[in-house]
Amino acid sequence: MGDLFLVRHGETEWSRSGRHTGSTDVPLTERGREEARRLVPLIRSHRIGAAFVSPLQRARETAELIGLHDVRIDEDLREWDYGGYEGVTTVDIQRERPDWFLFRDGVAPGPPEHPGESPEQVGARADRMLAKVDAALANTEGCVVLVAHGHFLRVLTARRLGLPAGGGALFQLATGTLCRLGTEHGRPVIAAWNVRPPA
Repeated sequence: MGDLFLVRHGETEWSRSGRHTGSTDVPLTERGREEARRLVPLIRSHRIGAAFVSPLQRARETAELIGLHDVRIDEDLREWDYGGYEGVTTVDIQRERPDWFLFRDGVAPGPPEHPGESPEQVGARADRMLAKVDAALANTEGCVVLVAHGHFLRVLTARRLGLPAGGGALFQLATGTLCRLGTEHGRPVIAAWNVRPPA
């Protein structure tokens, strides 16, 4: 069975400034596009059996720039729904809630179209996505690639390793990086994390 590769999209204006970017469909910056292009040799060195991408443009453009074709757009790969914290930085949130921690507390309620998600709800989406990954791995000879978003991929990693969704807090994930989840003696492991080729 192949490995699971995780790609966080390249930099956006909002990721650079630390604003929580869930449903807001912001584009990559030029630096973000360059971050994606630098991943091409790492991606090309592996046989890709299936690729899934978030529907948001920052992830779709990253997938295109790293040379993925025939990708499947999947709603379960969307970023955390930040509800009332969409577009707000952690620093600003902690002015009102000094002890606030996303992976424990979730978010403030938002409008009906984006009400916000708890860590457990994001974990449930990650579990659904992992079931699709396992099905793809069972039916292909190559690896599976997911191109998505920082907080969601951190939760997905926690769930892959058997941790609760809040365990995603343990895995810092920079823009424009590649991670590899594999197995050792039949158990899931992190084989590489936050990999970025030299400029």
